[in-house]
Amino acid sequence: MDKNTFTGLFLIMIIMGASFFFMKPSDADLKKERIKAHADSVKRGDIQKPAISTAKFADSAKALANKPVDSAILKSPFGAATVGAEKFITLENKELIVKLSTQGGKVYSVELKNFKTFDKKPLIIFEGDHNHFGLNFTAGNNSINTDKLYFTPSANGLQVTGKDSGSVTMRLSYSPTQFIDYIYSLKGEGYKVGLTIKPTGLDQVLANSNSLNLNWAASLRKQEKDIEQERRYSALYYKNTENADHKIGDGKDEQKEISDEKLQWVSFQAHFFSGVLITEKGFNKANLAVTIDVTDTAHSKQMAASLTMTRNTDGVYPLLFYFGPDKYSTLKDQGYGLEKQVNMGWGPLKYINQFTVLPVFNFLKQFTSNYGLIILALTLILKLVLSPLTYKSYLSMAKMRVLKPEMDEIKAKVGEDNAALLQQEYLKLYKKAGVNPLGGCLPMLIQMPIVFAFFRFFPSLFELRGQSFLWMHDLSTYDSIITLPNIPFIGNHLSLMCVLMTISTLIYTYFNNQISGATGQMKYIGYITPVIFLGALNSFPAGLNYYYFLANMMTFLQQYIIRLMVDDKKIHAQIQENKKKPEVKKKTGGFQARMEEMMRQKQQLPASQKKK
Repeated sequence: MDKNTFTGLFLIMIIMGASFFFMKPSDADLKKERIKAHADSVKRGDIQKPAISTAKFADSAKALANKPVDSAILKSPFGAATVGAEKFITLENKELIVKLSTQGGKVYSVELKNFKTFDKKPLIIFEGDHNHFGLNFTAGNNSINTDKLYFTPSANGLQVTGKDSGSVTMRLSYSPTQFIDYIYSLKGEGYKVGLTIKPTGLDQVLANSNSLNLNWAASLRKQEKDIEQERRYSALYYKNTENADHKIGDGKDEQKEISDEKLQWVSFQAHFFSGVLITEKGFNKANLAVTIDVTDTAHSKQMAASLTMTRNTDGVYPLLFYFGPDKYSTLKDQGYGLEKQVNMGWGPLKYINQFTVLPVFNFLKQFTSNYGLIILALTLILKLVLSPLTYKSYLSMAKMRVLKPEMDEIKAKVGEDNAALLQQEYLKLYKKAGVNPLGGCLPMLIQMPIVFAFFRFFPSLFELRGQSFLWMHDLSTYDSIITLPNIPFIGNHLSLMCVLMTISTLIYTYFNNQISGATGQMKYIGYITPVIFLGALNSFPAGLNYYYFLANMMTFLQQYIIRLMVDDKKIHAQIQENKKKPEVKKKTGGFQARMEEMMRQKQQLPASQKKK
């Protein structure tokens, strides 16, 4: 790889990195911009505030409960259900504690018994006034929202174990023989809660009784150490009945209306945990919305879904909730393609992670529960698999280093003013010596997809959550050795593993310069990128920085061993032998032919201009 090619590659990386990280606004500026963007979205009508504001649902319900009883309201459709007192019904199995509310008959809160928040408190996905679920329909001339009405429970609670199962019915009465039942079912184990909506005797009461419109809105509680990271990796996911998955709101306020396809499920995902609403037949229409209220430090995002569904031949609307961890294997076991909401990256990166990295990772888990050691073993395996490419890259750079004295002679003879002629002479030398100038670059470029795949793999890996190693208390988030005032580019903390990764990268750059024989600007340009990534990765998971650190250290070891195997004198002798061989004209490939033609045209251009 010649100096100009290598310099060009580094310049592209540095320009992209510097543009993204040095010019990015501060956290305070981002917060102000998000507040302004959210307000502008509401003002323009891009985001319907009532549809997403869970607090407003609660305020309306409280106001209705405290309002004096009006006899006219009592005589209206479902009027008797406007009066009541909120009570709670608890459903419990091995994994879940689900609390139902008689107000709205909805899931009031969900606690995952086997998990804790970052600060060791009970992990509750949704809770209270920040979680709402209700049907919207017209009865008579009145618009009804069941989220504000009072249901009657069939039991005071339900606890199931083992292979047992049970159900509780929440009933919204229109008359003794006309009502809507929410039938909640639960098995002794698992993260699923069944919900069957069953209207009885209401065909002449409800407008368009063959379909239902339901609204689900929730504010996702903060569960992790870094709310900014939690917001970065939270999104509203959905999958259609054709098995295609999509998401909205992963980085901004967003709303999407869907009417041309059926959705099988909608997921409110909070990075490592999610609540998913599933239907077998599909939702016919959907209006989905996500907002980020940066002033609310107790919740990461606010999500809402307005869904339309058609009843089945039995006259009911069967639904299924999943409340649980976003662990790939757990989601896959649930069926319905729920594992698609684990973000493994885009394009080919997704398939590298899904079909290569994840299976190897799961294989290693059989031998140890220490995830620091698992990452170490994973890195070692990848380095061994990629070692032929590393050897080829080193060998190519060694050949270029041996050729450097002859290249310097050509430069002194031709001069640096005529770059086209200089490159043409370099190409002749490469051809005689049997050296590929891109030989050192191509193996590196082949490895780049794996580097980027890990960049997405570790932040999505549920298994790292809460796992400690050495001084790192949680490999799924940053390790903070010192708290700082908010510093642009760095943030409000310093990650020790990120610092070690940066130092190892700087050392790697130093030794790489020795191998490649880089001089001048090329000698120093590689030191800029590690500094950029110090700021970029300071808030990323410690597990990711740990992997990059290990990769650098293993590369040092590989290069040391390869250096013992490669003799510069033998390489020089082989190059000289190649140069003595008679030149055999070969049909050059399209790229090489175009490159040589371009060099000739550039070399001839100054002469033709002088003649003019």
